Amino acid sequence: MAYGCLALSMSLVGSYVALSKPLTTALPVFLLAWLRFGIAGIAMLHWLKKPANEAPMSRQTRWLVFLESFIGNFMFSICMLFGVSMTSAVSAGVIMSAIPAAVAMLSWIFLREQIPLRVWGAVACAVAGIGLLAWSHIGAVDSVTGDKAWLGNLLVFCAVLCEAAYAVIGKKLSGVLSPRRISSLINLWGFLLMTPMGIYWALRFDFAAVHGGSWLLLVFYSLAASVWTVWLWMTGLKRVPANLAGVFTVMLPISATLVGVLVLGETLSAMQLAAFAIATVGVMLATAPSRQALKRRYTDS
Repeated sequence: MAYGCLALSMSLVGSYVALSKPLTTALPVFLLAWLRFGIAGIAMLHWLKKPANEAPMSRQTRWLVFLESFIGNFMFSICMLFGVSMTSAVSAGVIMSAIPAAVAMLSWIFLREQIPLRVWGAVACAVAGIGLLAWSHIGAVDSVTGDKAWLGNLLVFCAVLCEAAYAVIGKKLSGVLSPRRISSLINLWGFLLMTPMGIYWALRFDFAAVHGGSWLLLVFYSLAASVWTVWLWMTGLKRVPANLAGVFTVMLPISATLVGVLVLGETLSAMQLAAFAIATVGVMLATAPSRQALKRRYTDS
């Protein structure tokens, strides 16, 4: 059940990363993010109330909730939405394949976890895949993304770091708060952080110019990004270690790439396909169980 929640969560993240591309052409990024948090906040209003069996939040827990929202919601949304608006969903999918390696790196830096040699190999593959993708855009102007694809790819990579931090911080929060409370609290912080720029753009935007299909897509994006994916992820994290949960982020780039190709009509160039293949090798290296883990699993069975 926990594995299923984690896999479905990351699959939904990948789908809304790709589907947010048409939304960024219909709405300004800050307005889009503000509306996302607002719509999700209405849906989760009844989740904000503190359960009777929940202990009062400590100062550290409150700080972690803010960081989870600021890095994993606020900064991730800005980097991802601006990045996807400048690059293709396929390219974003390739770059997002670096998340498992990024989770491992942040665990090593902040949690002092040891990283095996194969994970260092995964990091090298992720860097090679992203480098190949960046090199493919040098001197070329993409017909879909224009000459700002390099900046879009850089912003998507920043979103990768935000997602990795979100995974590490979320594990600590899942031990003291329920998935519903975490989801509603970090969404509330995201709404508050985005409100100044959201109001600024709302007063200058012609809402009548947005067609009905975009509004439906916005509702799906809001519920998927702030409600379903967060609840599923936190539910899985309550029973799965953070380093193992990072394995399931492999579903994000796969989902984003498939939606980009099958739904948005994008194509995989030879260079993008090569970059995705290298990144996939890195994901396999990062997520493959160690010999010790396999031995323990065999012994336990």
